[in-house]
Amino acid sequence: MQLNGLDWSVLGLYGLVAVTVGLIFARRAGSGTQEFFLGGRKLPWWLLGTSMVATTFSTDTPNLVTDFVRNGGVSQNWLWWAQLITGMCTAFFYAKLWRRSGVFTDVGFYELRYSGRPAAFLRGFRAIYLGVFFNVMIMATVTLAAIKIAGVLLGADKFVTVVVAGTVTAIYSATSGLWGVVVTDLLLFAIAMIGALAAAHFAVTHEAVGGVAGLISNPAISDRLALLPDFSDWQTAATVFLIPVAVQWWSTWYPGSEPGGGGYAAQRMLAARTERDSMRAVLWFNIAHYALRPWPWILVALASLVVYPTLDSIAVAFPNLDPSIINHDLAYPAMLVFLPHGLLGLVVASLAAAFMSTISTHLNWGSSYVVDDVYRRFYAPDKSERHYVLIGRLSTIVLVVLASAVALWLESAMQSFQILLQIGAGTGLIFLLRWFWWRINAWSEISAMMMSFAVALWFQFGHMQAGFAPLDPSGQLLVGVGITTVVWLAVTFMTPADDTRTLQAFYDKIRPFPRGWRAAVDTTDRAPGSASAAFMAWGLGCLTVYSALFGTGMALYGRGAQAIGFFVAAAAAGYGLFRTLPKIGFE
Repeated sequence: MQLNGLDWSVLGLYGLVAVTVGLIFARRAGSGTQEFFLGGRKLPWWLLGTSMVATTFSTDTPNLVTDFVRNGGVSQNWLWWAQLITGMCTAFFYAKLWRRSGVFTDVGFYELRYSGRPAAFLRGFRAIYLGVFFNVMIMATVTLAAIKIAGVLLGADKFVTVVVAGTVTAIYSATSGLWGVVVTDLLLFAIAMIGALAAAHFAVTHEAVGGVAGLISNPAISDRLALLPDFSDWQTAATVFLIPVAVQWWSTWYPGSEPGGGGYAAQRMLAARTERDSMRAVLWFNIAHYALRPWPWILVALASLVVYPTLDSIAVAFPNLDPSIINHDLAYPAMLVFLPHGLLGLVVASLAAAFMSTISTHLNWGSSYVVDDVYRRFYAPDKSERHYVLIGRLSTIVLVVLASAVALWLESAMQSFQILLQIGAGTGLIFLLRWFWWRINAWSEISAMMMSFAVALWFQFGHMQAGFAPLDPSGQLLVGVGITTVVWLAVTFMTPADDTRTLQAFYDKIRPFPRGWRAAVDTTDRAPGSASAAFMAWGLGCLTVYSALFGTGMALYGRGAQAIGFFVAAAAAGYGLFRTLPKIGFE
C-alpha cells in the first residue's frame, strides 16, 4: 500500500464533500423524474459543459492515453482526437435541435421522428441495447481502470475494489439525481485537473527523466513525440490518422462522441435552459476536453517509457499484481507512486473523482432509459412520479452489479475501446441524416444496429474459425462501416416511408434545414439561422481547438516559433467563431 495517514485524510475529506453534495440534492431529486433525470431543464451551459468534461475524464481515460502513447507514440491519440470533428458538428448543427425536441431521453426521439410499431420497438430495444449493454461495457472499462489503480496504490484485490467503488457510487448516484451529479462534477473536474497536473509535474521531475527538457531529449522517446504519424508508413498512418479523420468520426457510434449527439451528451443538451445554453455547453465541453486536458496525461505516458520501458519492468516493480491486468495502460497508475504523501492522496482523490463522475453520469443516464423508455412506456404508464424515481434508483443498483461483473473479465482499456468502436461501426451516418432527410425510417436504424452488431460478432468470434486471414482493428472498422451502410441504405428504400402526418409534425416541431424535407412535407415554416453559418462555425471551432492543442505541444517540446504560430491561429479562429455564433440562429 502506497498511501499513509495524510493521504487517507485527504481522500476521506474528498469523499465527505462529494457525499454531502449528493445528500443536499436528494430531496429535490426525489420529487419527480424531470428533476431526477433532467434537473427540471433549468441547468446553465457552463455547469452542463463541465459535467460532460468531468464525465469523459474517467479513470480509464489517462490509462487509455498511456496505452496509445506507449504503443504508438503521441500521434496515436488521433484515434480519439478525431472525435472533435463529431463534437463540433453536434455543437453547431444538433444541440439546438435536441433542446427544441423536448423529449425526455434521446431514445424517446424515435417515437417523435418515426411512426408505428417499428418506432415503438426501436425505442424500447435501443433503450436496453444502449442503456444496459453499451452502458455496462463503458462502466466496466472505467471500473477496470479503478481495479488497476487500486492494485498499484492500495494493494487492493480486484474483488474488493469493485465492491467498494460500486457500492459508494451507486448510493451517491441513486440519491442525488442529475442536479447533484452535475454540481458535484464541477468539484470533481477541478480536483481531477489539479491531480492530473500534479501527476505530470512529478512524472517529468523524476530523477530518471530529468525535467521536460530531459524528457523531450531522451532517446527512449525520440520516436514517440510526433503529433502526426509517419506517412511513409501508410498502414500506420491510415490506422492512426486517415481512417479516424476521414471515416471514424461520422460513421461510428461511440459513447460521448455520438454523431449528432446522444446518450449522456443528449441528456445534458435536453437539460439546458435554452437552445443557446445547449450549444454553449457542447462547445465548452469540446474546448476543455480536447484543448485543455490531453497534455498532462501525455507527459506522464512519455515519462513512463523512461521509468518503465517494458511490461516486465512494471511486473518487477509491482510483483503482487494480478498478471492478467499488467498491460501498457497500467503504466499511468504505476507513475503515481512517486508522488509525495498528501499530494498522493489528492491525486488518488482526483482519480476517485473521475471514477465517480463517469459512473454516476452513466448510471443516471442508463436508468433514465430503463424507467422512461422501457418501464413507463411499455409496462407501467400510470404510476406516480415518486414510483418512477424509485424504479430509477433500483435500476441504478442493477447496472452497477452488471458493470462490476464485466470489469472482472476485461484486461485492458484498449480492448473495450476497440469492441465498442466495432459494434457501432456504420451506424453514425444515420444519426447525422435522420434530422435532415425525411426518407430515413425506423427500419433504417434497426437494420444498421443489427448488421453492425453481427459484423462485430463475426470479427470477434467467427472469421478466424472460418479460415479467413485476420484483420487489424482499422480494417475491421472499414469493413463494418461498408457492409452496415450498404445494408441500411438498401433497407431504407425497400421499406415504406413514415406517414406524412408524423413527418410533418416532426418538421413543425424541430424545423431543421428544409432542403431534405421538401419532397415530403410543407417546409414553409422555417427556423432562424443559416446552414452556411453552422458550417463556418464547425470549421472554425475545429481549427481553434486543434491549434490550441498543437500549440501547447510545441511549447512543451521547446519549439517556440511553432508554438506561437499555432496560438495565433487559435486566437484568429476563435475570434472568427465568436463573430459567427449569432448567425447560427436560436429560438
